[in-house]
This record gives sequence, structure tokens and C-alpha cells, in this order.
Amino acid sequence: MGAHKRPSRLSRAGVVPLSVKSALTLAAVSATVLGPGAVNDAEAATISTKALWIAASKAGSPYVWGGTGPYSFDCSGLTQYSFKRVGKQLPRTAQEQYNRTEHIPSLSREQGDLVFFHGRGGVYHVGIYAGNNLIWHAPKTGSVVRLERIWTRSVSYGRVND
Repeated sequence: MGAHKRPSRLSRAGVVPLSVKSALTLAAVSATVLGPGAVNDAEAATISTKALWIAASKAGSPYVWGGTGPYSFDCSGLTQYSFKRVGKQLPRTAQEQYNRTEHIPSLSREQGDLVFFHGRGGVYHVGIYAGNNLIWHAPKTGSVVRLERIWTRSVSYGRVND
């Protein structure tokens, strides 16, 4: 295989379905060229970016209402699990996570920020921003953790402070 067709570490491990491999590569794990004395991406990554990578590693895990991992998740269970793995505590529900994060304008959003979906009853869903208007999330019963385009404008963004 040529270097440009080599599977990512996540796909070689069987964690990321091939259908999202290129989107994950472009949106969440963009590579940089390192100069002498530079650190690699993993060392330079923020807590939020590391949480994003953890969420992405759970691609294909089934949605289960109330699921908090490590093998099945609901939306807030996925975000809570991902941030817990990098040493940050988040509350259990999407609304509680919204209340706990620093709210930021959409123009300031970065990979690893939380995306909150709003309805009449408040916040009803949460995912982790992957860039390019995409999120990693656990959508609903019968689905799996996946990368998906943000489908509405009724969202806000929150940052978990490093």
C-alpha cells in the first residue's frame, strides 16, 4: 500500500468504520509537518481535542438510553465519558453539561467544543464538535455513535475549560 492509502491507527484497530475514516482524518485528526524539536499532535493536543479523539474511537458503539460507556452510550454519556478519560468531570445530562460549560459564539468554536441542541424544553442533545460543521454523537435509539453534519441552527457551543 502507498503511504497515501495507509489506514489510520483507528481504522486498523477496527474502531472507525471505513465510511467515516476520511471525514475523521480531515475533520478531527489533521496531521502537521514537524520540525526539529517540535512535539507531535498528541503531545500538543488540548484536553478538548483529546476528548474528541476518544469520542471518535467509539464510532459504531450502540446508542443505549442512559448509556455511559465504555461499550454503549447516549448523547451526554458519550461526552461525559470522553472528557472523563482526559481527566475532566462533566455532569450527566445534556442540560447540566450546558449549564457547566463556558458558552462561546459559533465563530469561536473549535474542535472538541460541545455542541448543544435546543428545543422548547431546553437542551435536548449534545455532541462534540469535529470541525467543518460535523459532530461526533450518539444520536438516538437504534443508531450508533457516528460523525454527522449539524442539522439545525438551533445550537449553541460550550467549552470545557482545560
